[in-house]
Amino acid sequence: MIGTIDAGERCQRHPRSSHSIPEGHEVTGKIYNDITEVVGRTPLVKLGRINETGANIFAKLEFFGPGSSVKDRLGLGIIRAAEQSGELQPGGTIVEGTSGNTGIALAMLGASRGYRVILAMPETMSIERRQLLKAFGAELVLTPGPEGMRGAVARAKQIVDETPGAILARQFENEANVQIHRETTAEEIWADTDGEIDIFVAGVGTGGTISGVGQVLKERKPEVKIVAVEPKDSPLLTEGKAGPHKIQGLGANFVPDVLDRDVIDEVLDATLEDSIRVSRALTSTEGIFSGISSGANLWAALEIAKRPENAGKNIVVIICDTGERYLSTVLFDDLRD
Repeated sequence: MIGTIDAGERCQRHPRSSHSIPEGHEVTGKIYNDITEVVGRTPLVKLGRINETGANIFAKLEFFGPGSSVKDRLGLGIIRAAEQSGELQPGGTIVEGTSGNTGIALAMLGASRGYRVILAMPETMSIERRQLLKAFGAELVLTPGPEGMRGAVARAKQIVDETPGAILARQFENEANVQIHRETTAEEIWADTDGEIDIFVAGVGTGGTISGVGQVLKERKPEVKIVAVEPKDSPLLTEGKAGPHKIQGLGANFVPDVLDRDVIDEVLDATLEDSIRVSRALTSTEGIFSGISSGANLWAALEIAKRPENAGKNIVVIICDTGERYLSTVLFDDLRD
C-alpha cells in the first residue's frame, strides 16, 4: 500500500559491518563517474502533518538532485540531445534565458562537461540565484525586470547571434525538455506509487514537467487527473492574461511551445500569499524546506485534496526546489533581523 511504513523492525547487515542498516539505507557500493549521473531518482514522501484531508498527498522532492531543483533533469536532457545531434561540440558554448533554476542546472552540468555557459536572467530574480550561477562559472547577463522572461529569452537569442559556435538551449520549445520527464520523472512516479496515482499536480514554468509526466500517466491510466498551477497575478492559461508576479519559476508570461495543454484537466491559480503560507507551513510541519513555487503547487494539491470526491485518492505534487534559493525574497521577509 502506498505510503505505508512497515520497515521499523526490518533491516539488513552490511557484509563488512556489525551495524544494522535500516531498510531504505542499504549500501549500494555505486560510484558515479560524474555529477550528471546523479540527476533524477528523487524521493517521494508522504505528507502526514500538513495534510488534514481525506486524500493522500505525496511530495516529489526535486531538491534532492545535485543542482537542488527539478531543472536538473531539463538541463541534462537538453545537453544530451544537443551532444547526440552534434549541435553541441566539445568546449562549446550554451546560452539560455532563465529565471534561475534552469540556468543553475545548465551552469552545473556545463562545468562538469567543460562547456562555457552564458545566461540572461531578469534582474528581479533572487540574489542567491545570481551567486550560484557565478559560483558555477557561468557568465550572467541581467535583463530589465518588467520585461520578464520574454526579455531574457530575447537577450539570449541576441547573445547566440553574437557568439560563434554557441547554441541556444531553448527550454520553452525544446522537446528534449518534455522527453526527459517522460523517461525519468514519470517513470519514477509510476514505479514509486505502483501505478496507484489518481492526481498529479505541477506548476507551469516551461511546461516540460507537467507535459512529460502527464503524457505518460495518461497513456497508462487515462483516468488520472492532471492539475496545472500558475500565478493568480498572471492567469495566462485560465484567462489569457499575462502580468508581473513574484512566484519565481512559474508563469513565464507566455504559453511555452512545449506545453501539452491536452493533458491538463484543470488549472488552479495560486496567490503569492497562499504560496508563501503553504511553503512555510511545509517547512514547520514536515521539515521540508521548499521554495515559493513549491508552496504554490502544494497549495493546489491541498485544495484538490479537500474535495469530497477525492477522499482516499493518491495525489502526487512536485516540490520544485529548496527554500535556500529564496532567503532574500518575500518568502522570508519577516524572518530577517
